[in-house]
Amino acid sequence: MRVNADFKARLVARAPLLGVFVKTPDPMLIEVLGQSGVDVLVLDAEHAPFDRRAVDTAMIAGRATGCPLVIRVPNGAPETLLGFLDAGAAGIMVPHVCCADQAAALVKSMHYGPGGRGFAGTTRAADYARRSLQDHFAMTSDEVSLICQIEDPAGYDNREAIAGVDGVDALFVGRADLSVSYGLRDFFAPQTAARCRDVLGVSGAATGLYAAPGEDLTGWRAAGASLFVVGSDHTLLTSGVARLKADFPA
Repeated sequence: MRVNADFKARLVARAPLLGVFVKTPDPMLIEVLGQSGVDVLVLDAEHAPFDRRAVDTAMIAGRATGCPLVIRVPNGAPETLLGFLDAGAAGIMVPHVCCADQAAALVKSMHYGPGGRGFAGTTRAADYARRSLQDHFAMTSDEVSLICQIEDPAGYDNREAIAGVDGVDALFVGRADLSVSYGLRDFFAPQTAARCRDVLGVSGAATGLYAAPGEDLTGWRAAGASLFVVGSDHTLLTSGVARLKADFPA
């Protein structure tokens, strides 16, 4: 899928990318956001009710709009990754990656080969059997991206090693969980900001983070971030209604 390959090429080149988390499993919402001009939508199957059918339906809507969809998975189990990759995901975002060995196992599950991703030729990812086995194997490595979330002390300590694993395309800072894992209750805390900058400055992979709508991104960009997931459908909806109420001449 050309859209997925283009996304991966821009991600690994560290081009600035703007994304939005999607928490509501509805294809019409994907259609609306997919036409908004953002570079990627991240379906939150970790914290929102995206089962495999909901993801599959979202993929159809994303494909119709030409917007790549990344799935934040609930876990890194090979069977979880397989289902979402077969559905046509442009990338997989895995939470709580803590060491290079874990990252290497994820890479193996993302790609075909001995002990790796299982093959089915009639999936959306394989263009419903319109690709030969040889063509699909040759093309798929350029069409799927692995994004490892750093949100634990172990992941923070091992950030350079994780980024250096061949096949890890990006690190993504989970600021909220990273703060909580260090006993903090504020993801804008100075200690969290310093740790974020450390992760964003790794040399082996692209980096990114979540940001609140309206947050100044220039400092994060200067620190090395290129992938910005800003807000979600929920936060954009609530902030839009809040502005509407504030501007209403009651």
